[in-house]
Amino acid sequence: MKHMIHITLKGGAVKEFEAPVTPMQIAKSIGEGLYKAVCVAKIDGVVRDLRTPIEKDAQVELLTFDDEEGKRAFWHTASHVMAQAVLHLFPGVKCAIGPAIKDGFYYDFDVEKPFTPEDLEKIEAEMKKIVKQGIPLERFELPPAEALELMKDDPYKVELIEEHSGKGEAISFFKQGDFTDLCAGPHLPDTSRIKAFKLTSTTGAYWRGDSSKQMLCRVYGTAFPKASMLEAHLAAIEEAKRRDHRKLGKELGLFTILDEGPGFPFFLPKGMILKNTLIDYWREIHTKAGYKEISTPIMLNQDLWHRSGHWEHYKDNMYTTVIDDTNFALKPMNCPGGMLVYKTEPHSYRDLPLRMGELGLVHRHELSGALHGLMRVRCFTQDDAHIFMTKEQIKDEIVGVAKLIDDVYSMFGFKYHVELSTMPEDHIGSDEDWEIATNGLIAALQELNKEYVVNEGDGAFYGPKIDFHLEDCLGRTWQCGTIQLDMQMPERFELEYTGADGEKHRPVMIHRVVFGSIERFIGILTEHFAGAFPVWLSPVQAIVLPITDRQHEAAAKIKDQLENAGVRVDLDGRSEKIGYKIREAQLQKIPYMLVIGDKELENGTVSVRSRKGVDLGAMPLDTFIAKIQKEIASRSND
Repeated sequence: MKHMIHITLKGGAVKEFEAPVTPMQIAKSIGEGLYKAVCVAKIDGVVRDLRTPIEKDAQVELLTFDDEEGKRAFWHTASHVMAQAVLHLFPGVKCAIGPAIKDGFYYDFDVEKPFTPEDLEKIEAEMKKIVKQGIPLERFELPPAEALELMKDDPYKVELIEEHSGKGEAISFFKQGDFTDLCAGPHLPDTSRIKAFKLTSTTGAYWRGDSSKQMLCRVYGTAFPKASMLEAHLAAIEEAKRRDHRKLGKELGLFTILDEGPGFPFFLPKGMILKNTLIDYWREIHTKAGYKEISTPIMLNQDLWHRSGHWEHYKDNMYTTVIDDTNFALKPMNCPGGMLVYKTEPHSYRDLPLRMGELGLVHRHELSGALHGLMRVRCFTQDDAHIFMTKEQIKDEIVGVAKLIDDVYSMFGFKYHVELSTMPEDHIGSDEDWEIATNGLIAALQELNKEYVVNEGDGAFYGPKIDFHLEDCLGRTWQCGTIQLDMQMPERFELEYTGADGEKHRPVMIHRVVFGSIERFIGILTEHFAGAFPVWLSPVQAIVLPITDRQHEAAAKIKDQLENAGVRVDLDGRSEKIGYKIREAQLQKIPYMLVIGDKELENGTVSVRSRKGVDLGAMPLDTFIAKIQKEIASRSND
């Protein structure tokens, strides 16, 4: 007997349908535009295929490519289209896995020889044929034994099925014409919705990331509902290549990474100016905020790391050695050393909060394949601070740190969003302590009126945390600032303070960083500004360019005057044409070029040009000095 059900849509609207009804039918009843755009649906909070029958009252959210779950389904379907095209063209290939990833998808294939760029063009052409056919993607399930029989000729699928078969659950597949893949889904209804796509690259990848297993050929791609969106995405990729900090770091003489130290950056003179200028800024703002700077050793013995919990929870990422028959480790974090500093003298409640900052050099073992310029290194300077306080001071201290981070990111012109990470399975401390700590973070975020996303179970092993993800000029996000609340390490290190009642109490501690890693932040800034750093950060702020050798002596005196005024300045005294010198200075992203010719000498002026190619005209040197000093002092981003 037919019956009516009520579907509650996002926003609270309720529509009545005859059961069963699918999300696809719901979308079509609302409008043709939504019907064509919808990718998947969230039914009572679970993301499902659009053809899933709904038999009873439910809450339904229709998800398009604008939603993260919609994007994942879109890109996952595109990976299936690519795999089908590969099998059409290369019948002997074995398929491994093909998930959606950030900005697209990939599929791993077992091939006799890696795919070439010409092969990718052929695969794209075959994908277009598959898309044009509008082949439906149909889900079905099989018992484990039947699933193994279906996939018996594909060893990678067999391995996955055998791992899952012990659970006794049915195995999910998606059929797409002559292509069937082991997959949980969800997917788009058919292939015709993938309007624009591009296979971007190939690389080698071990099966399941295990170097002892088969090397596969991984093909990356991306796809969009509209050609214009694909074009914009590919343009952004090209812009990101132009801004790549590894390329700019070499061109601008900032840093290098050599074969003698993979993952260990060498900072060159100009890079050190940039790094030290950031550190000077860090020290200035922290002094104003009441922090005391400390420095702790980079190597400490095993006993310390057992006390902190790192030996049990982080040992695989630590570098160790033996000194005088005792195990030592290079510190991967600064916090245990901070504990020891706190313990060097007794403390009263009147001393709290106690804010201690440290620019500590830390070492972490990263896999060679994960290393990436300054973004992922094995040795970096962490702009750490540890705040010791009473439980009553938690909220106010977190608010203060969050405001400090906001000031820094705003000064560089970064937007950012906030995420709260809660207790992981692998943690230390009682549930009660974790609840107090988590509630303290939430209360601070509420007072700041900050929107935040909750990452369940993603906290540090010793406490919950707030992460700040900044957004650069290309819309990419980077996790930099973090605030971690810790009630466990003070317990492990038996930290104490004397309360107003004369009794001993345990302080609460905040771990926090603003830049995160000085090195990584420099990488982010380099790409954000495309190497054209604000004047106050630029390693060279101005360059003096004499037109001929006749002006060289006067140019040298002008350079001296600028240096005496606190300006970082170079002199290009080469016997080259002035146009060549100007182009060279622009390539080096130097903010100002001061051209000196006979006319300037006669009038007692300098002709000023900006790196953007703007002629600012002739002016007295004192006028230029006042102008650039104002820009440096204001820390303007212009």
